[in-house]
Amino acid sequence: MQIQNHLDKNFPTPAYVIEEDKLRKNCELLAKVGEQSGAKILLALKGFAFSGTMDIVGEYLSGCTCSGLWEAKYAKEFMDKEIHTFSPAFKDDEIDEIIKLSNHLVFNSFNQFNKYKEKAKIKSIGLRVNPEISLAPKELYNPCGRYSRLGIRAIDFENENLDGVSGLHFHALCEESAHSLELVLNAFENKFEKYIKKMKWINFGGGHHITKKGYDTQKLINLCKRFADKYGVQVYLEPGEAVGWQCGTLVASVVDIVDNEKQIAILDTSSEAHMPDTIIMPYTSEVLNARILSSRDGENYSDLKENEFAYLLGGNTCLAGDIMGEYAFKEKLNIGQKIVFLDQAHYSIVKNTTFNGIKLPNLMLLDKKENLSMIREFDYKNYSKRN
Repeated sequence: MQIQNHLDKNFPTPAYVIEEDKLRKNCELLAKVGEQSGAKILLALKGFAFSGTMDIVGEYLSGCTCSGLWEAKYAKEFMDKEIHTFSPAFKDDEIDEIIKLSNHLVFNSFNQFNKYKEKAKIKSIGLRVNPEISLAPKELYNPCGRYSRLGIRAIDFENENLDGVSGLHFHALCEESAHSLELVLNAFENKFEKYIKKMKWINFGGGHHITKKGYDTQKLINLCKRFADKYGVQVYLEPGEAVGWQCGTLVASVVDIVDNEKQIAILDTSSEAHMPDTIIMPYTSEVLNARILSSRDGENYSDLKENEFAYLLGGNTCLAGDIMGEYAFKEKLNIGQKIVFLDQAHYSIVKNTTFNGIKLPNLMLLDKKENLSMIREFDYKNYSKRN
């Protein structure tokens, strides 16, 4: 891994590091899917937003999908291509600026559509629908479950006036395959076909794990082409995680090592503040040059081998559960040593916090010539201004 060549004692931690080569590889695959399928690919900023790489992503993708005013402003500032904006509920004091910034505006309810359609008619208007099917791995990530606040059900379309609506948007996947999309797409067609025929575009949402090894990209291409040909619409896909997948790391330093039946290394980072999905999903992050022995909640994955050294890795906050997991290393850890958590670009940078006053990780870029640069460095002012 390229980042290893830069981990001397002066490397500033904590820091997220994006590797340009890996990011470009993801984007090249996404661009290929777009070219061969005819679908337009948008970056979902909710999953990956890194200002120092937006120009790179913009070389390959058609634009950004945004969740509100600030993401729309960010998309304009750092990429300035197509901007599609959806929100569960737009606010009166933000809607005018959002309309000005956006190419597509997607409403979550007929209440919102009817309230703002006159203002928004200068742009392409869409409605988010709920196909009432999802293969999300946890109910927390299921946007189509019972009582969901996201999207309009087919039954609620009856007797509504769709004048001014150009497209429909659904989102029902989370780290899912092309086969999962096919199941959702079938349900979407069954429920909304008579409305699809009236549209100019259909957005298949995000959650497509396109850049994960083993994903059936040809099936995705075929699904998009078939749908577009059948209905005469422009298809959109809006991956977030697939853009940032396995192209970034979180580098931390060992601050102290304590002994309480096990060796516990305290790092200058935090699972809750800097890697929140390791707690929410949950999953255990891979660590460079180490093996996972057990998860943060103690689930055993492997046993310690001869000539290995076991360490619980923990964060530098007062949260008792701020544990990343237990790992086996080939050598004993030392204070000041760098620990590299893998695949920490997506849903980490965009979710990190200053809980307990912990420092936000720096944002760094390792370019294709292996030059490492600081994109953004955070200090106390970033904490004091938000608290």
